[in-house]
Amino acid sequence: MYQVYLVESDRQLNHLFLLYLQKEGWEITSFLDGEKALKYIDRTPHIWILDSNLKDIEGYQILNEVKEKYPHIPVILISDRNSNMDRIIGLEMGCDDYLPKPFLPKELVIRTRNLLERTYEGLAQMQNSRTYNISGYIIDEIQRIVLYNSTFINLTSKEFDLLIMLVKNPMRAFSRDQIRKYVWQDELSGSDRSVDDLIRRLRKKLPELRIESIYGFGYRLINSDRYSH
Repeated sequence: MYQVYLVESDRQLNHLFLLYLQKEGWEITSFLDGEKALKYIDRTPHIWILDSNLKDIEGYQILNEVKEKYPHIPVILISDRNSNMDRIIGLEMGCDDYLPKPFLPKELVIRTRNLLERTYEGLAQMQNSRTYNISGYIIDEIQRIVLYNSTFINLTSKEFDLLIMLVKNPMRAFSRDQIRKYVWQDELSGSDRSVDDLIRRLRKKLPELRIESIYGFGYRLINSDRYSH
């Protein structure tokens, strides 16, 4: 499921856009406050939809910080400043699409869908595959085996489940609670501490993987050389 961050300070427009975007089955997080949205940049959604003219800060500030940290994440800039200069500034700062107000909410949905498909086509192919090659590790989801330099690496069932969760969603930030629910499912033994211990063991067994800690939140897998076959 795609994660979409919507930043629009007009409460009515925010709610309207939210309703249309949710109909696509995406997970939408909306913000009325630009400063609050800035605090969520490291949660790495699949796409940002930004109003350039927020009440507290300029949307360009969020655009700049997103593109500095995560240039691969697409951004749609929306604006009531219907001028060529505003469009040029947004594009020069790295926005992937620009939509001047007024526009139909359906157009925003179409542009968002098209941009998600273009950006994550390779990722979707990887998610539909069952064999992954990442950082030198060959991971077979069907046989539940991991090879490195032709050597088998023994993982527990939960270690393997966590590994699959991460490699299918590179660069996505997962909270400890999300990991616990995925790996332990209905078991009552899962806890934040057990999640941290599971991450520690996986890092030790697969040291070439870059599993990044997100302070106070959880973890994500960072790898630029991912591909599947």
